[in-house]
Amino acid sequence: MRVVKRWLVPLLIVIAWLTVSGIGGPYFGKLSDVQSSSNTDFLPASAESTRVAELRAAFDDEDAIPAILLFRSSEGFDREALIELGAQIEDVAALDGVLDASPPIPSERTTTDGLPEAVEAVVLIDGDGPETVDAIRDLLADTPEGVEHYVTGPAGFSADLVSAFGGIDGILLLVAIGAVFLILLLVYRSPILPILVLLSSVAALSAAVLAVYGMAAADWINLNGQTQGILFILVIGAATDYALLLVARYREALRHERSAPRALLTAWRGSLEPIVASAGTVVAGLLCLLFSDLNSNSALGPVASAGILFALVASLTFLPALLLLFGRVAFFPFAPRETDAERTGLWERVAGVVKRRPRLLWIVTSIVLIGLAALTPTFKAQGVPETDLLLGETESVTGQEILADYFPAGSGTPVIVLTAADGYEDVAAAIEDSPVVDSVAPRTAQEQGRPGADEPPVVVDIDGRPTVELQATLNVPADSEEALAAVRDLRERLPELDDRVLVGGDTATTVDTRDTANRDLVTIVPIVLAVILVILMLLLRSVVAPLILIATTAVSYLSTLGLSALVFNHAFGFPGADPVVPLFGFVFLVALGIDYNIFLTSRIREEALAHGTRPGILRGLTLTGGVITSAGVVLAATFAALAVIPLLFLVQLAFIVAVGVLIDTIVVRSILVPGLLYDIGSPIWWPSRLARRTED
Repeated sequence: MRVVKRWLVPLLIVIAWLTVSGIGGPYFGKLSDVQSSSNTDFLPASAESTRVAELRAAFDDEDAIPAILLFRSSEGFDREALIELGAQIEDVAALDGVLDASPPIPSERTTTDGLPEAVEAVVLIDGDGPETVDAIRDLLADTPEGVEHYVTGPAGFSADLVSAFGGIDGILLLVAIGAVFLILLLVYRSPILPILVLLSSVAALSAAVLAVYGMAAADWINLNGQTQGILFILVIGAATDYALLLVARYREALRHERSAPRALLTAWRGSLEPIVASAGTVVAGLLCLLFSDLNSNSALGPVASAGILFALVASLTFLPALLLLFGRVAFFPFAPRETDAERTGLWERVAGVVKRRPRLLWIVTSIVLIGLAALTPTFKAQGVPETDLLLGETESVTGQEILADYFPAGSGTPVIVLTAADGYEDVAAAIEDSPVVDSVAPRTAQEQGRPGADEPPVVVDIDGRPTVELQATLNVPADSEEALAAVRDLRERLPELDDRVLVGGDTATTVDTRDTANRDLVTIVPIVLAVILVILMLLLRSVVAPLILIATTAVSYLSTLGLSALVFNHAFGFPGADPVVPLFGFVFLVALGIDYNIFLTSRIREEALAHGTRPGILRGLTLTGGVITSAGVVLAATFAALAVIPLLFLVQLAFIVAVGVLIDTIVVRSILVPGLLYDIGSPIWWPSRLARRTED
């Protein structure tokens, strides 16, 4: 029976997890098959722009996305060149996935010979946008020498966005795993243990990928590239953190126990509560995203929660089974022995400073953190134009900038207005009164639904009312602040003419996304804090200590946001940030940051029961200092790996979480929290009986 427990059970567990990894591994590359790249897919059903997108299906059953073909030549385009471009555009129209293409539209700006310097064409493509855009770009490679050509507009930008995520399956994962392996190698000074930890992490990720693929395939969630990237990083980082805590307790037990299996059991029991509580707080925090009105945010909740749960299960089953099979050999060449003393010199010195100057430490660190937090209002999270979301030079962004020099900047991305057929002319006139509107035309039957001045408008019955679609072309970029302000203005003025008028289109989608994200921040932040506070109270059997931990974690988040504002505005020169960035940063930093306080305070409580509160604080800090710092560095490194994806949102989130975790690990958990708890003493456990225990 002893042989079965020692070898057979762990071997079966390892085989089971390796089987899960083998099944889930191929689905890493399949996640892109169930992703969505449509902006409206991530809007709430109540958003006006989403309602417009749904109702437009009554005008045309085809799900069309506009792409703009732009041609430019310093010599201009004569009649022969225009005919040649027209033939090339006809070839584009014949491609699979292309629904329609306009004839060449010359620019009014001409050369000294009176020839148009640029030509554009509007191409409507179906839902398989990125593949069709790639085919168009391949075809345009045959454009005559001396003619610049670009594929831009919403379809071009979407294709470049998908391309930016192209390396997420390979590069991101390799960078994250490579960084974690190097850190573990330095921490453990063993070639075996890092491999065992990463095997557990990758197995957890494989299981999570399989589960997420199933959720997306069943249309339970809307999965996108950024959610997938966060899932990869979160699972690797969390699984490694849990492994660090378990291995640290195992190493500690091996110094007091001759039997490796008994030492592992002791470590497992000692790690179970803090690891489960840590995972619980992260899952609870992430699931609060379900309260978000943005479908993209609410999807991240169950996706990331599934990843954390698999990281938890793998850390408590797969990793212990591997450690049991390898025994002390896992620590080769520095396997711990019973006679070895615990190396806590650095953290003993830190604990000594906390003991001598607790009040000075927590006051000084609080002042520094609050000073950084005071910079939080300078964090610009009002949103950025789509052309700034992709870092580096891309064809769609460059093409959009050049397009604005020759044509109305909003070409191809009009504002869509649905209004009653009776009196639509008055609504059109009111739209034209906007200073940023270049032209307004109703949708007609000509050229498969493009506006036509000499054609009668298409009238469709919507909810018992004859309805007309108006398309307003802007003279400013569709994603500019001027365009967003124009949409807000139209939504205020047009209801005076038609109380059921709806304003939609890409610009309106951006407006609704930003407004919803700002509402989410106000709604979700207090919910996350309340949920985590309850979990901490249950874990620590206290009211005071959890309030202290929540307060210090909130200050840590605000100081990180203030420091990030300083760096983003002055060092990196970022144009701003998406409103979702502070929300995601909050959820990850509060949920993950509280982990380290859980690791610390759960050990402090354990030591306080045996030695008293203040001695327990010093012992808890000394015994957990190394492992928590290592865990923080690992998590910071894994989130920093997100910066390899050239997307402004992910680069900013990578910086915020990585820097925030380091601040939380090195400053808050090492100095502020121990100093404050030591200064208060036993009352931190109120109202439990431990609060009434006499101090040593």
